Amino acid sequence: MPTWALSLVFWLHLLATVLWIGGLGALSLLVLPAARRNLSLEKQVALLDAIQRRLDPLAWFSLAVLVMTGLFQMSANPNYQGFLVIRGSWAVAILLKHIFVGGMVVVGAFQTWGVLPALRRAILLQQAQGRTDDLGALHRRQEVLLQLNLLLAVIVLALTALARAS
Repeated sequence: MPTWALSLVFWLHLLATVLWIGGLGALSLLVLPAARRNLSLEKQVALLDAIQRRLDPLAWFSLAVLVMTGLFQMSANPNYQGFLVIRGSWAVAILLKHIFVGGMVVVGAFQTWGVLPALRRAILLQQAQGRTDDLGALHRRQEVLLQLNLLLAVIVLALTALARAS
């Protein structure tokens, strides 16, 4: 692969990583704590819903870019010896990285198609009937899942650094 093409692939991979993990970090470490201190539960949930509606498509698009660019990077790496050939610290780090990315995908899918729709239903019930039964529990679950995904992302970055150093 020409240097310019590999450089483009690396750049796109880094850009997608920054979008996905940066969004998780900003939401988990900045927005949610500030919202918790300054907004009622209902407004926190509404803010989180609005942000997630914007962040989710970016995260899923970033994942698609990461998969495509990652495959090119891996095939161009001299340490790559073939699919599921695990020899050396680079291959172990890459395998573990992909397992943790898979964990991030599972957590993100559960958020996107499980918790967020339930939160939206709870908001509608709260607006229509004044019921807030599930709102607090769902909001806490969403926060825990965001923090879990951020932790998994930090591990993925550490494993990436380990692979690069190998």
